[in-house]
Amino acid sequence: MSASYARVLRVPHARRTFATALLGRLSYGVVPLSLMLSVTRASGSYAVAGAVMALFGATVVLLAPARAAVIDRHGPRRALVPLLAAYLALLAMLTAALWRPGAPPVLLGALAALAGACVPPLGPTMRTVWSRLVEDDKALLQRAYSLDGVAEELLFVSGPLLVGVLVGIAAPPVGIVVGAALMLAGTAGFVNSPAVRAVRPAGSSVVRRDRGGRRVLRRIGRPVAAAAAVGLALGVLDLLVVVFAERHRHGGASVAWVLAALSAGSAVGGMLHGAVNWRTPARTRLAILTLGTGLALCGAGLAPGLGALALVMAGAGFFVSPALTTAYLIADGTVAPGARTQAGAWVNTAVNAGSTGGTALAGALAGRLPVAVCFAVTGGVVAVTAVLVMTQGARGRGALRGEVAVRTAGQSSARS
Repeated sequence: MSASYARVLRVPHARRTFATALLGRLSYGVVPLSLMLSVTRASGSYAVAGAVMALFGATVVLLAPARAAVIDRHGPRRALVPLLAAYLALLAMLTAALWRPGAPPVLLGALAALAGACVPPLGPTMRTVWSRLVEDDKALLQRAYSLDGVAEELLFVSGPLLVGVLVGIAAPPVGIVVGAALMLAGTAGFVNSPAVRAVRPAGSSVVRRDRGGRRVLRRIGRPVAAAAAVGLALGVLDLLVVVFAERHRHGGASVAWVLAALSAGSAVGGMLHGAVNWRTPARTRLAILTLGTGLALCGAGLAPGLGALALVMAGAGFFVSPALTTAYLIADGTVAPGARTQAGAWVNTAVNAGSTGGTALAGALAGRLPVAVCFAVTGGVVAVTAVLVMTQGARGRGALRGEVAVRTAGQSSARS
């Protein structure tokens, strides 16, 4: 443990930059839930709310690599400010439209889709800044990524809690306003950090050579596949835990405790994983962590009750944050410095896309199969992906260079 978490935060400008990024990223946990509650209240239709949220989520997830490419090409300061301005303007229009019932669903859907397309990618950008701040110390970079991943996990727990407080004292659209204010304050502080100002744009020639991000994606296929599998597991768990609780005659409050155990296990696993000086190559570690997630998912169906399921979920979570951190590290080390934000965004997109697909898969299976079989099927898919990640050979000089870089980090010292 030669490189502690405290040492990460003692890096010049790290605390200020990280704190402002986290403040803005808290908005990610506030705006979506507030938007869903606002649309439900204004339209009186769950179908409309679901469609609007689907449009918002689709543009947030699918266009994340494109927004990251803009960051890489023009630099964080020049790219984040226009994105922030457009995002805040669209949220303001959404808030105005939702303040009173009767807004046309088509208008709400269009505004939500446009807002999702402009969300500032503070997570991938912060990871790029971490790579620059501690690029000469691979052990410190692992600590930084682990700390970042655990903090982000906690934000997605605390964001909905904040919304719960807000809706108890004000109308749901107020939550959108608060989320916009968090994004404004966080992004403004972030772009004015000396660490962010020092990040140089890659330029248009580098982006053109990456062919719209396709070359970047080919280089990082292994961590992207693993991240998608972990996202699939998370999406499946969100729904199957509810089904499990209903079939064992437990209330909704007990579901929250099980999911909290998953988050707690992920936080503990992420912090412990980041503190270890690993000698195992990153590719092997990624496959083992993904396999552990899949096997825990298979074992969840064997739990005799909700208490046992909570323990299994804590065990499953123990692998989640380390797997995502390792995926981000491999992606970061595989690509050129001018494409780091894109690489991180692709991993992040894979997690979100896998989660969405996992929820859909769980919904399709839960009505036809026993819940234990549903857990086993999806856990098997994750485990098979882990085996493929292990056996996939390095492709291309860029992939080999990245693997060597990350492996060196693992041997000398050593998601999100």
